[in-house]
Amino acid sequence: MPGDRVWGWLGPLLVGAVAAVLRLVDLGRPNRIIFDETYYAKDAFAQLQFGYARSTVDDADEMIIDGNLDVFTDEPSFVVHPPVGKFLIAQGIRLLGMEPAGWRLATALAGVVAAIVLARAGRRLFRSTVLGCTAGLFVAVDGLAIAVNRTAILDGIFAMFVVAAFACLLADRDHSRTMLAAWVNQRLPAGLPLGDGPVMSWRPWRLAGGIMLGLACGTKWSGVYVVAVFGLMTVFWEISARRAAGIRSPALNSLLRDGPVAFVTIVGSALLTYVVSWWGWIFSGNAWGRTWAAENPPSGLGGLAPNWLRSLWHYHSQIWDFHTNLTSEHNYESSAWTWLYLGRPVSFDYQSLDRGEAGCTAEQCSQEVLALGNPVLWWAACAALIVCLAMWFLRRDWRPGAILAGVVATWAPWLLYTDRTTFAFYAVAIVPFLALAVAYVLGFVIGRPSDSASRRAIGAAIAGAFVLVVVIVAAWFYPLHVDTVLPYDEWRSRMWFDSWI
Repeated sequence: MPGDRVWGWLGPLLVGAVAAVLRLVDLGRPNRIIFDETYYAKDAFAQLQFGYARSTVDDADEMIIDGNLDVFTDEPSFVVHPPVGKFLIAQGIRLLGMEPAGWRLATALAGVVAAIVLARAGRRLFRSTVLGCTAGLFVAVDGLAIAVNRTAILDGIFAMFVVAAFACLLADRDHSRTMLAAWVNQRLPAGLPLGDGPVMSWRPWRLAGGIMLGLACGTKWSGVYVVAVFGLMTVFWEISARRAAGIRSPALNSLLRDGPVAFVTIVGSALLTYVVSWWGWIFSGNAWGRTWAAENPPSGLGGLAPNWLRSLWHYHSQIWDFHTNLTSEHNYESSAWTWLYLGRPVSFDYQSLDRGEAGCTAEQCSQEVLALGNPVLWWAACAALIVCLAMWFLRRDWRPGAILAGVVATWAPWLLYTDRTTFAFYAVAIVPFLALAVAYVLGFVIGRPSDSASRRAIGAAIAGAFVLVVVIVAAWFYPLHVDTVLPYDEWRSRMWFDSWI
């Protein structure tokens, strides 16, 4: 690890400060319920009051904005996402009230935390505070991340947990290799054979990673893919470590000696965390589907399961049916193939204004919250991913392999859902790994410590110029992400492609 411990923390915190300013300033704008906030803000408020989601009256959105919070009926509501993200949104409502800034606070803070954690994870991955903070800065200024974090939806919270899990597993990789090296160094001088190697059962960072993955699944079901990919990633890391240590049959030993422990630590802790996240539903008497088991007596081995578990399983089957049959057309839907090149961003809110309305000083103005990634960053990331693939395949560099694992976990599964209605804002979970990919390539541009001073100076200048361009472009598009009133011509000049409208 780098020796700059002060900057190792100060740098990521400065990145977090940038992310905080871009996400928290004027968080209550627009002062209305936008896009899917109509679901998550009200569900979060219901969880805060009752422990589970309830249905609302028809004009609930208008009533809430007017300050009338008596919007719930006595009937439960069928919700299709787990409770964790809405629980966090509810804490913002608890602090600031049932108003726009309140229901957006948790998602905004999730974006700040994700930028800080990614900067620290990048520092560990690259062994460079500069490259780690560069990756964190890219996430801090990315337009898709900003728009999602300033909107009370689940994807920004999900991305935070994915980044946290990745950071924990990186720390576990270093920690376990240190323990393995110490074990080898104790045996070799004493002439003891290495044999099958040790069983390192207590690995707190891996346990923490499993809990983070459970919280990701407890926010959105797509976290299951992350559990699978990250779990395999850690297996490959373990095999590599045992091979490097000289332990015989490293693959077989990893599977037999570390595999069961890893499965319990990661999958077991994730599953337990996920089930516990449903505690509000489990301990309620009126939540959606809570009494299904009592109304449908079990048969056979089903009688061994408690009623709450059978009811929860049935509820999950209903959620599964919803997600797999979601094929309704939407103006802003897009295939996952188009996400990386920003083919069809999602407009969370758009208002057309005439002169004198809401501060409009032109003949016509536009006011929008557009979930559009930073074009320079995203297009560069498309090329950077190719470099990562080449370096991982040709040089067996584990770092781009880890980055590609993050991309596969958060993007590749959506490629399988060709008929399902999908949206580009789901890609906010990919942003951290795109940022790492670009930072990885910038490391090559800067050069190695062994390169000449002039070579590194030129490389640093080129890398710095690229980062500056990303920041300038971010500033240019920022008004589109935060509902700023713009003259129509200025708004239109930012619509580089018709598909962005």
